[in-house]
Amino acid sequence: MEMKFLGTGAGVPSKERNVSAIALNLTEEINHIWLFDCGEATQHQILHTNLKPRKINKIFITHLHGDHIYGLPGLLSSRSFLNGDDLLTVYGPPGIKEYINTSLSISGTHLTYPLEIIEFSEGVLFEDKTFKVSTFLLDHGIPSYGFRIEEVDKLGELNVEKLKSEGINPGPIYKTIKSQASTLLEDGRIIKREDFIGKSKKGRIICIFGDTRFNDNFKQYALNADLLVHEATFEGAREDLAYDYFHSTTKQAATLAKHASVKKLILTHISSRYQNGAINDLLKEAKNIFEPTLIAHDFLSYTIKQE
Repeated sequence: MEMKFLGTGAGVPSKERNVSAIALNLTEEINHIWLFDCGEATQHQILHTNLKPRKINKIFITHLHGDHIYGLPGLLSSRSFLNGDDLLTVYGPPGIKEYINTSLSISGTHLTYPLEIIEFSEGVLFEDKTFKVSTFLLDHGIPSYGFRIEEVDKLGELNVEKLKSEGINPGPIYKTIKSQASTLLEDGRIIKREDFIGKSKKGRIICIFGDTRFNDNFKQYALNADLLVHEATFEGAREDLAYDYFHSTTKQAATLAKHASVKKLILTHISSRYQNGAINDLLKEAKNIFEPTLIAHDFLSYTIKQE
């Protein structure tokens, strides 16, 4: 499970940072890629990575400000020319359907794959045997949301030596034993999976916040996450400015990460006023509050390991 930051700037593109887009590479888990926001030139950013647009089957939009959606029509169009033929689902706040349909209609764009657009408010977006994704409302100038991605716990490994000691030799029977609660053996014995399997592997949790003012109550959405991605448009001393513009500071994001007991914080959506050495200053003030913090840059890759 790898997170690739395609755009980490705020508001408008700069020479150092493109606008918001994050890819969650799940090819090892489900052979798909999920995209979170799609700012202008996102498809061009993808060209500088090993990501395959045809593998993108879900796009999650935090809110409808231009720096988060202006790259969406172009990416949807280009996917048709890149052998993307399976269903793509876009999840976004009310208005995303009109935006996409109008853009595609006026430009005469014809997609060669099925497109599903789901407008949401709050709650569980979907849940399957691998992941559960929930969304929650934040505090921004327009409705802005965050996402909590929870991986389902995985079964532990079979205790092969214990199976052998019971006269159960390796073969297809091992797969059967692991796939069901109890198994009838050829000799008439019934064995329970729980007696031959190790501790379950806890699923990973990722939280991605859209643009938002700081609110300590939002810690509930990120509780115990393996990774929290949070905007930090301004430095700590600019708290009043952050509030006026419905954004957060480095210190505020670090405080929320600390209170939510997350394992790692990555800051993004950095204002273009902060260049070169100033980025180190932002990182230092965040780490003074929450040490396991990174500041994202375009094309940063971060692997969320399973413990």
